[in-house]
Amino acid sequence: MKKRINNTVWLAAIIVFTGVTGCSKKETYVTMDREQLLDKIKGAWAAQTIGVTYGGPTEFHFTKSRIPDTVPISWSDSSLYKMMTRNPAVYDDIYMDLTFVEVMEEHGLDAPAKAHAEAYAKAGFWLWHANQQARYNILQGMSPPMSGNWKYNPHADDIDFQIESDFIGIMNPGMPNTAKTLCDKVGHIMNSGDGYYGGLFVAGMYAHAFVDNNIKGIIEKALTLIPSESTFYQCIADVVMWHEQYPGDWKKNWDRLESKWGSDVGCPSGVLRNYNIDAKINAAYVVIGLLYGNGDFGRTLEIATRCGQDSDCNPATAGAILGTIVGYRQIPDEWSKGLKSIEEMDFLYTSTSLNEVYNISFKHALQSIEQNGGLVGEDNLKIKLQKAVAAPLEQNFTGYFPDKRTPLHMELSMDNPDGFEMKFDGTGVVLTGKAWNHNFKSQYALETPEETLGDYVMSVDFFLDDKFTKTMRLPLQFLERSYEVFFQYGLEPGPHTLRLEVNNPREDAYLEIKDIITYTNKN
Repeated sequence: MKKRINNTVWLAAIIVFTGVTGCSKKETYVTMDREQLLDKIKGAWAAQTIGVTYGGPTEFHFTKSRIPDTVPISWSDSSLYKMMTRNPAVYDDIYMDLTFVEVMEEHGLDAPAKAHAEAYAKAGFWLWHANQQARYNILQGMSPPMSGNWKYNPHADDIDFQIESDFIGIMNPGMPNTAKTLCDKVGHIMNSGDGYYGGLFVAGMYAHAFVDNNIKGIIEKALTLIPSESTFYQCIADVVMWHEQYPGDWKKNWDRLESKWGSDVGCPSGVLRNYNIDAKINAAYVVIGLLYGNGDFGRTLEIATRCGQDSDCNPATAGAILGTIVGYRQIPDEWSKGLKSIEEMDFLYTSTSLNEVYNISFKHALQSIEQNGGLVGEDNLKIKLQKAVAAPLEQNFTGYFPDKRTPLHMELSMDNPDGFEMKFDGTGVVLTGKAWNHNFKSQYALETPEETLGDYVMSVDFFLDDKFTKTMRLPLQFLERSYEVFFQYGLEPGPHTLRLEVNNPREDAYLEIKDIITYTNKN
């Protein structure tokens, strides 16, 4: 049986006061006891894990559509244990979070972006979208922030940083601007523009959720971190406005959202398709879950999940914000019973369990509180609150409009080593596909016998309008792959010819080209 969480109990132990400095500026502080802070941190991580587990089975099964009420979403006391033991890869957003947490454990809170970038670029886990393209960029010698810039990463507006910025908000209670500084460092490794803002917005919601129990207020305060000129800000602001218009009907809100913001522009996997992993649309689903869930843990998870698309990450984020507000001990029993069975298990590809990250994040939060003007006593904490200041404006794909997606299904191999050319019309072009090996049984093969693959990396030269544009080094290894075969923006409007040549063809390897996507400068 669902129950609404009592989110006012913890407020009794918080005292807000102001102190006047030598000038007229007032500084605001919040005090809470150490146990309270730890309980909220535990609530954040635990609820995130519950949300991933709950939504995992429906992830991207429903694209550009809600999950109907007739489709059951099951939950039991054993759901967490079954997912952790049978399908641990579903927790990719959490093991990415933990990768950055482990970097700070080794190098300190001021660990440079390079340390974070190298840690995940060289990690042995699978990545997708902006994360994987950034990994490819880094392995090819490119450094942040260029590795996440949209001109070098077509997935820059995708959800990646949004689903792995949790650790930043969790370690910066009441300190959104300090969270923003770390977001700038980590988020630009793999994202920019709206993709970066997604992570900043989530981190901001966490920071405010430690010191505020008003869900709408938390959302609105976090949104002040985002420049109002950005499409991310405008999308989330629309959802808040539509909630006021349709306070009892989240589906009407969803319909308005889909109509206005439901088409992806950048991600080649989603352009001119129903699939949408764009940060702002999925962040909007998080906000819908929080606003219409109205403090009910189960209802919040269900709505965020039934919005569709990335239906495990979105309830994870929504649930975790609610878990931060109320703390671990107030997560309803029907959702928290299974936690004890998994809290000692290390997440896949990490050496960190829930029980360990509870304490690590607590330690990092205490350090951050002290470094930013607060006080840490034996029993109580004094947090110097920060009023969020918007990040600078950065907007991806401005003036670019998807025009055509044309299936090619071409293969370049030893039979046609001289390459081929194609004509298109537009201001930007993307070729989807991959370098491949005839002996591979699965694209997800992590290791291939040396005699089959060796160190071979396909080298392909690309020419636009008979002018050399760039060479793409295309590893066959799944972990090292480029997410796209080729992409180029900033072209003059009009007709173009794209030609490509494989420099080092091999009998057992070929280049698969699936689609050509073109952009125009006219909406």
